Amino acid sequence: MGSFLGHALPGTFFVIMGLWWSTKSILKYIFKKQKRSHDFGPKALIRRAEILEGIVIISMSLIGMAGEQFIPGGPYLTLYKEGHWNQLLGWHHFTMYFFFGLLGVANILCFTTSSLPVSLTKLMLSNALFVETFVFQNHTHGREMLDIFIHQLLVLVTFLAGVVAFMEFLTRNNLLLEILRSSLILLQGSWFWQIGFVLYPPSGAPAWDLADHDNRVFLTICFCWHYALTYVIIGGNYTFVTWLVKSRLRSLCPTEVGLLKNAEQEQESEEEM
Repeated sequence: MGSFLGHALPGTFFVIMGLWWSTKSILKYIFKKQKRSHDFGPKALIRRAEILEGIVIISMSLIGMAGEQFIPGGPYLTLYKEGHWNQLLGWHHFTMYFFFGLLGVANILCFTTSSLPVSLTKLMLSNALFVETFVFQNHTHGREMLDIFIHQLLVLVTFLAGVVAFMEFLTRNNLLLEILRSSLILLQGSWFWQIGFVLYPPSGAPAWDLADHDNRVFLTICFCWHYALTYVIIGGNYTFVTWLVKSRLRSLCPTEVGLLKNAEQEQESEEEM
């Protein structure tokens, strides 16, 4: 991960998963609000989507682990070499990817066998995020001030995401927690990109002064802008998905649109009461 690409790759993975998880939560919420949700969200389709999600997570993890080990100059699965530890920071990243790979395995097992509870996936997600928090908390010893600071912000995001995922494990089908977790995953992905731009500017971009306090102040503001952007993205995603579902319902079965509107009105009345 000691390069711009090494930070852009996990950043892209987390952005993709954050978008997917927010979309899935929005779809579940829309279908839950209508009376005949089983007609549009069959269990078999949901199961296939969850299995596919697990396969994608495992694939991303394998790509990340292979990238950390087999890039030119990488450790090539050698932890101890010539009397010294060999590229331990790369092994940090490898460990992070490995635990997210376990999440993908849990996703597949929970939806292909009936012997495991579905909530295990939330526990494994929480576990992967806590491991990532622990790894990055011990990732920047002896480095420049700005380098340490931007990784501390990443640690904050991963820890909060782990706490929210664990709360999801304890409470099922809570839309607000799911959206909050998706926003933190999106923030984590975008912040990985920001770290890449700060530590390894692309060709032609000016280098950051890692000892300048003003840069730290700016990145504090930038971090808040990143988080605001995640909610803009989720809001736009909610608007688009809602419009798409309603337009599909209108074209396939106009009577379902009325049911959906009635269900929304009933939901609003219950919330007002």
